[in-house]
Amino acid sequence: MKKLFIIALSFWFLGTAFCFSQDSDVKAAERLTRRLIPDYADGFVFEKASAKAGDYYTLESRDGKIVVRGNNANSMAAGLNYYLKYYCLTTVSWYADIPVEMPQVLPAVDKPVTVEAKVDTRFFLNYCTYGYSMPFWQWRDWERMIDWMALNGVNMPLAITGQESVWYKVWRKMGLTDEEIRSYFTGPVYLPWHRMANIDGWNGPLPMEWLESQTELQQKILARERELNMTPVLPAFAGHVPAALKRIYPEANIQYLGKWAGFSDTYRCHFLNPEEPLFAEIQKSFLQEQEKLFGTDHIYGVDPFNEVDPPSWDPKYLAQVSADMYKTLTAADPEAVWLQMTWMFYHDRDLWTAPRIKALLTGVPQDKMMLLDYHCENVELWKSTDKFHGQPYIWCYLGNFGGNTTLTGNVRESGRRLDEALKSGGDNLAGIGSTLEGLDIDQFPYEYIFEKAWNIAVDEQEWIDRLADRHVGAVSAPARKAWHLLYDDIFVQVPRTLGILPGFRPQLGNNHDKRTSNEYDNTILLQVWKLLLDVPACQRDAYNIDLVMVGRQLLGNYFLMVKQEFDRLYGERNVPALQAKAAEMREILVDLEALNAFHSHASLDTWIDEARNMGTTDALKNYYEKNARNLITTWGGNLNDYASRTWAGLVKSYYAGRWEIYFDAVIAAAEQGAELDSQALNQKLAAFEQAWVESTDPVIIERHGTLLDTSRELLKKYEKKIGH
Repeated sequence: MKKLFIIALSFWFLGTAFCFSQDSDVKAAERLTRRLIPDYADGFVFEKASAKAGDYYTLESRDGKIVVRGNNANSMAAGLNYYLKYYCLTTVSWYADIPVEMPQVLPAVDKPVTVEAKVDTRFFLNYCTYGYSMPFWQWRDWERMIDWMALNGVNMPLAITGQESVWYKVWRKMGLTDEEIRSYFTGPVYLPWHRMANIDGWNGPLPMEWLESQTELQQKILARERELNMTPVLPAFAGHVPAALKRIYPEANIQYLGKWAGFSDTYRCHFLNPEEPLFAEIQKSFLQEQEKLFGTDHIYGVDPFNEVDPPSWDPKYLAQVSADMYKTLTAADPEAVWLQMTWMFYHDRDLWTAPRIKALLTGVPQDKMMLLDYHCENVELWKSTDKFHGQPYIWCYLGNFGGNTTLTGNVRESGRRLDEALKSGGDNLAGIGSTLEGLDIDQFPYEYIFEKAWNIAVDEQEWIDRLADRHVGAVSAPARKAWHLLYDDIFVQVPRTLGILPGFRPQLGNNHDKRTSNEYDNTILLQVWKLLLDVPACQRDAYNIDLVMVGRQLLGNYFLMVKQEFDRLYGERNVPALQAKAAEMREILVDLEALNAFHSHASLDTWIDEARNMGTTDALKNYYEKNARNLITTWGGNLNDYASRTWAGLVKSYYAGRWEIYFDAVIAAAEQGAELDSQALNQKLAAFEQAWVESTDPVIIERHGTLLDTSRELLKKYEKKIGH
């Protein structure tokens, strides 16, 4: 009897533990639902499904409720998103200020749905996203992004907020001064490139106030990500050290890394060789301090030599570097797994030869390094590296550089490539991910890629129909036709640092062809805009941003045509015609300003307000604003306009100002019958640019009328000009 009692008690404890686990997952899914759609949350029931080989969810209607079952909270969130997309015809924005638009009544699930994951790992984010889109985010912004990630099945996010707080503790313990440490850090928007060992000190020193605020924010981020069954990727030491460390350890093997992006030696990074005992000491100290603040999930982003030359290209050296680096990881955390982005293999492909890549990858024990195949819509490195020599890898779609606000992405081709990788990419294909650099773009390519991580029975054509439906909230023939044109003819080019010509520094006879050329006819985009404007009255945010994005791309493409004619007329010294073309280009800029003003995420004031709100004093507010202005304009080094954005406020106060300088210079040269002094022009432009970066003049966005009325007026105005 006693034995039976003990067995029964054991089962009771097991059952209690299961219920506790079940309750925590169910409650996490319920809380997510209440955050997103509070008025509808009581219409859902979440249940914990039994565990099996992979992630999965089921949907059904029961007793007037929508029942979502999943093996964990992340799967339940993905199931909820399936319901929202395919039954409620709605899109959840990754921006916190955009509410989820719902039908009046929750539609019933007509027959049970079961969806299983094709891969175990779904990765999201990029170091650069933390600079181009997220540097000034508060908890409210992160809370929505984490919910969006869960809805899209992401379970391995890059989580690098707040690491400077950890480094500050480490470097102080090692004897560096407060000034040495904070001057080593860059300004807040440039921290991604500091973290990747590209630049030190640019726009620093980093305020102590920043360090303190980011610690608390990261703790909230990690708690929520873990609650939703995510495995956050935290950083580890990859050899990047302050130059001042040489003061304390003069004999240490600390060397310059290669120059980066045209920055002077003042901003170059220093690298401590991993064979040095000091390396292991720093690694242990960092991981210990990080675990105290943020815990650990035992997977670490370690990215040496990204876009910079290592101290030696000898394969033996590279193999030893990775072996030594990994040993320092496991000495501090025996369960450590190294996550490595492979962007450098593509970016410096002439230098990263096959033997060098193999040396770096095979220096780490099998299955202890995971690779991000970073830019698969362009080059799939798994095909040229013997599937990364057996190390696990994640197929990733990048899709955006610099936060450029443009229509780009070879989405259909990316889907085809991903399908092929899932079939023939090898047993070490561990997951699917996205490594986008910026967010102020259309979400649909990322939803498309993440949906391919699940065995959803929707073919390509139907997927586009459903996408169109949820962007307008109803079945709409014009919207569907518009989206098929976008999918088939517009989203067809490999993403690069693309923008529209108004956002690039003016040059005579040079139109930044690699950055402004498009592989489609602008009349197709005109047809898309006309179709979108044929949709019956719609106030959905997804529809509104579609109107803005398509319209600004259309006008930007046309601006390029007018500018080419302007330059041709300069060759003829035809002053009246030049003045007429300049007037037309001014008008396009005014219209771009007006169109973008209708959306908060196409307007400069949102970016500037976020920056200024980080500061508690006028001096700090101005410092953060300068960082914000600098990144999206002059950037630094040779990266001027790399982060070009077609935003209201930026068009009017910055881009239009540069074009006025250009018009004046070219027309004056034509009037004098002289050659344009390009050097003098660039000096004037540079002075204007720097003055704008240093300015704290208020950003005033004027909004007149409605987006629909403005779009229709602009369509009427430009239809014949573009469609002739």
